[in-house]
Amino acid sequence: MDRRDFLKLAGAGTIGLGLAGSFPLNAMGRRPKDSYNLIILGDTHYDTEPASVYHSNYNEPTEWLNRVQRAEFARNGEMWRDRCPRLLKRAACLVDENTRAVLHMGDLIQGDCGSGEVHRKMLDDVMNYFKEAFGGLPLVMVAGNHDIRGVDAKKVFHEYMPERMARELGVPVTKTTFSFNVGDDAFIVVDFNDPDDAEVDRLLARTKGCRHTFVMVHGPVFPFDGASCRWFWHGKDTEARLHFRRELAARKAIVLTGHVHRTELADWWGDGGRITQMTFNSVWSKPELDQYTVISEGAAQYGTMRKDFKRPDGKPILDETPLFDEYRSGLKRYTVSPAAGSYKLHVSRKGITVDFYAGDATFVTKKFVLR
Repeated sequence: MDRRDFLKLAGAGTIGLGLAGSFPLNAMGRRPKDSYNLIILGDTHYDTEPASVYHSNYNEPTEWLNRVQRAEFARNGEMWRDRCPRLLKRAACLVDENTRAVLHMGDLIQGDCGSGEVHRKMLDDVMNYFKEAFGGLPLVMVAGNHDIRGVDAKKVFHEYMPERMARELGVPVTKTTFSFNVGDDAFIVVDFNDPDDAEVDRLLARTKGCRHTFVMVHGPVFPFDGASCRWFWHGKDTEARLHFRRELAARKAIVLTGHVHRTELADWWGDGGRITQMTFNSVWSKPELDQYTVISEGAAQYGTMRKDFKRPDGKPILDETPLFDEYRSGLKRYTVSPAAGSYKLHVSRKGITVDFYAGDATFVTKKFVLR
């Protein structure tokens, strides 16, 4: 498919796999021509106090895991008491006449409800809350690991979210991997919890010829510098990882991701192409995360933070240096901050940029130039 064919399909609203997924965004008003913007939130781990509202049925029998997850309930309740509502309000203020939608990078909720019925309520409560906060703009959601965590949670998410995305996008959506387009640009939404590689390949083929290819996936495309560095899209499947790395590089794809609770930019050149990855974080778990501080920068630093992590038994974690070395030589830009906030993606003929607002900052904290 060339660019002319893509534009014909985009205008007709038929990009995607069958009924699973195209979205010309015409329903939101005038069709975007050359420029538009999108509001982006990273992980939010929505929850509330008291924990019994969503977790009264929680009953994890493993003692250490029970302790860890109940600590997360407390963390979430505290940050959603004041800081995260302020963050959400600030993000809503970023909407203007050229804003087409709100994108969420996954881990919308905490999960761990202990009941499918309660998990469904948690999803519905926060989707409606965010929908109202953003004045009814379409809210596009990618699946995160917490969104399917708990008793019957995965089943509920796969029932609830495609139907909800169909309502948000105005077309049938039947899977948690789907595509939509904004003007001449393609957005491919990937469920990294349950990879549907054939679906992703079909979506890439059907959107060939677009101006820009954006890939939304909760787990990053590149290995991340942390203890669980293999917990990324196909991190344990070398053949699939290299296949999609080649495909995305050939498309010069821009990856929008979350999962690691950091604000990161990685610009990698390899496989004959380029992949630019921006990682978004809206988990304002500590007051000081409203400050943008760089904790790692430059290709030479990629993968070095892992040395500070140990296994629960105190022993060193597995040396993954060869995995990071595989990417290091192609990294032209790499910067990492733990800061949390909201983001505004600008797309125009001049390029693609992201304005980051740390915490509930009134002014732009940091501007990232993606292209």
